[in-house]
Amino acid sequence: MRYLHGALALVLLLFAGVQYNDPDFYLWIPLYLVPALWAGLAALRPDLLGRPLAVRGLVLCLAAALVGTAMIWPTDPGWWRRDVWWESEAAREGMGMMIIAASLLALTATALVRRRRSR
Repeated sequence: MRYLHGALALVLLLFAGVQYNDPDFYLWIPLYLVPALWAGLAALRPDLLGRPLAVRGLVLCLAAALVGTAMIWPTDPGWWRRDVWWESEAAREGMGMMIIAASLLALTATALVRRRRSR
């Protein structure tokens, strides 16, 4: 799992890095960095991920990501098709929030399993 979380951290850092030319980069870079930091913690210090404070922080970040995903869910018909999201900023942003939420969901599941095993 450490390698998987490390790879996830690198991918999320890459996503944050390519936001430099986005008009609202000041919003999207931190949004990608939050799960990247959690994934880095899971990769480098997995023992910390099962602690109660870390679990609470992850659940809070996941809840915020789910609310954000619901708020900017793509409304374009066929938003998952390349020809649509290639042209639609709203579709790309919605998909970005889905990636963030999915990453945080996987990390929260890992943290909850770790917490259960440590009891």
